[in-house]
Amino acid sequence: MAVTLTEKGQITIPLAIRKRLGLKPGMRLVFDETAPYLKATREVDIARMRSAIGCLRTDGTPQSQQLSSGVLLERMRGPAEG
Repeated sequence: MAVTLTEKGQITIPLAIRKRLGLKPGMRLVFDETAPYLKATREVDIARMRSAIGCLRTDGTPQSQQLSSGVLLERMRGPAEG
């Protein structure tokens, strides 16, 4: 799949790729300047990531009251779309 770079240095990411990667308007991408090829990843939300740190530690809660992995993932990632 090929795209054309505009005079302003912009490209359009093809729809098939945007859908496969779950890219939405307004999302920010970060380019890896050290890669020998064009490599972009979604920007990490540092505040959201830090809020999840330590959430899997054992806190003495009985096993029957601990959260399922699905609930933990939803808290870290947000509710599933679709």
